[in-house]
This record gives sequence, C-alpha cells and structure tokens, in this order.
Amino acid sequence: MFDSTGEFLFSVDGETLYKNHIRVGQEWDDCRLAQLQSQSDTRRAKDKALEYLSLRDHASGELYEKLCRRFDEASAAAAVAEMQRLELLDDARFAQHRAKYLAGQNRSPREIRQKLMQAGVGRQEAEDALRSLAPDEEKACRAVLEKKYLRKLREGHRDAVIAALARRGFSYSVIRRAVSEWEEAPEPEPPVWE
Repeated sequence: MFDSTGEFLFSVDGETLYKNHIRVGQEWDDCRLAQLQSQSDTRRAKDKALEYLSLRDHASGELYEKLCRRFDEASAAAAVAEMQRLELLDDARFAQHRAKYLAGQNRSPREIRQKLMQAGVGRQEAEDALRSLAPDEEKACRAVLEKKYLRKLREGHRDAVIAALARRGFSYSVIRRAVSEWEEAPEPEPPVWE
C-alpha cells in the first residue's frame, strides 16, 4: 500500500487484497489502512504459525512468543487461536511428548517440569504429563552420574558432583543414594591384554 505521495506504507497479502476488493488507484483513509494492515499481519502470522508447526509441535504459549517476535500481539493471538481451532495446537499432547523426550535424556522431574513451563505449557498440563509418565528419578540420576560425573567422583570431588546433580534438579536424597552406590561399588579391574 502507498500513500497519496506514492510513498510505500506496508505490504498486503493476496488474500487480504482479494477479500477487500482492493484495486490500483483506490484511496483509503487512515482508519481503513490500519484495518487492512492488521488483517494482512494476522494472515501472515497464521501462515508463519503453520510454518512453525510444520517443523515441530509447539505449546500455545511458545508459539505465541515466537510469533510476537515478528508480529503485533493481536495478530499473534489470532494466529494461535486459529491453530487451536484447527486442532493443530494441543498443550496436553505437546507436554506428553516433550516430557517423554526429556525423560529419555535422563532429566529430573523438576527439570522436565521447568522446561515444559518455559515452553509455554501450563502448570496443570506439565503436572499431568509428569504424573502419566512417572519418570524414574533414581535411574535418571544414576545414568547422569555415570555419563558425566563418575570420573570426578572417583577423583574425590564428591561435593562438586552432588552440587552439579542438584543443579540438574535431582532431589538430595536421590543424589545421596546414587553417589553412595558408586562409592561403595568395587573398582572395576582393568582388562588384561595378552
């Protein structure tokens, strides 16, 4: 769209042009121009939402935040509402899938909850996902200890290992049991080469 002096104001998508019967040379007042721009921005926000959802699932809050980086809040909200209407957004389903993925990475339940909420999932959906998944915190803690911190534990950096596991969201009682198991386990024998 151009103003009366021929200066470019904003672009309008094809659907908005068609729906509003816009023709070359038409003149519009400021109010009508603002409506056209809003309609066009909302249309583009919906297209961008579809693009994001074609790449991976999103929580509605996460999608809204991403859209707000490029569009105004009203356009982003309209796009999210449209994706929900089309049943392309489902926070409970997203929470289930993301929680399962994070549990597979041996994340603590606290860290899973935190990451879900950071992704825009509500507290209730996060709690429901954790409850249905019931991740084994002790198993996850032992796996992280073996993979990342066993050498430090063997070198005598017990407190540093405990602190690192606590930062990952594991409870102190679980950490203490996992560390004690490894401290009490016999040192493996080195292989004998002939």
